Amino acid sequence: MKIIPAIDIMDGQVVRLLKGRPQDKTVYGNDPVEIAKKWEKAGADMLHVVDLDATLGRGRNIQLVKKISGAVSIPVQIAGGLRTIPLIQDAMKSSSRIVLGTLAFKDRDALKQISKFDLQRIVISVDHIDGSIVINGWQDKAGVDLFDAMRDFLDIGFVNFLLTNVNRDGMMNGPDLQNLKQACLLPNANVIASGGISEIKDVNDVKANGAYGVILGKALYEGRVSIQEAKLI
Repeated sequence: MKIIPAIDIMDGQVVRLLKGRPQDKTVYGNDPVEIAKKWEKAGADMLHVVDLDATLGRGRNIQLVKKISGAVSIPVQIAGGLRTIPLIQDAMKSSSRIVLGTLAFKDRDALKQISKFDLQRIVISVDHIDGSIVINGWQDKAGVDLFDAMRDFLDIGFVNFLLTNVNRDGMMNGPDLQNLKQACLLPNANVIASGGISEIKDVNDVKANGAYGVILGKALYEGRVSIQEAKLI
């Protein structure tokens, strides 16, 4: 299972939010590039870099994101605000993988174009609240069931998914294993689990339920879980 630290960027700082709420922000550093190097040195398999300003429609940190990609040798997947084909193509030039959320659910024409790209480099973010997909920085409901959406994307040819239960994000109250297990049972689905990790047992539980990877966020930054011990599982 891939161990993937998250680097969430807002106003040029590394932050963590509670349930995606900008008003519930904790700052963990002012130098995202150095933090990326730190996690690489600690043994991370990949980095999950999120441009929260772009996600929330309040600016972009693309140059900073590109600096991170250029500063490390491990794969970097970029997420946040990638809602047009030009933005997606630009992000793919400076990353190993990109994460699509809102666009994947709102723009079928764009999705059709994207389906002709290298789908191994594209991750579909299936963010949900109690099994109902949410978009636009978790602010709006898409009116789509989580597993119906995943099956639809699998039929198109997408295989990589980032699964986040919004109610668990940043809360350190344990991962949503029930939905994770069901998602991992879908044929050909590579599922990265995100949200709720609070201790090393949670990482073990995520692996036991078939996850391709796990995002380490607040628990990593708070010292509750280390990359080294997670890789020993």
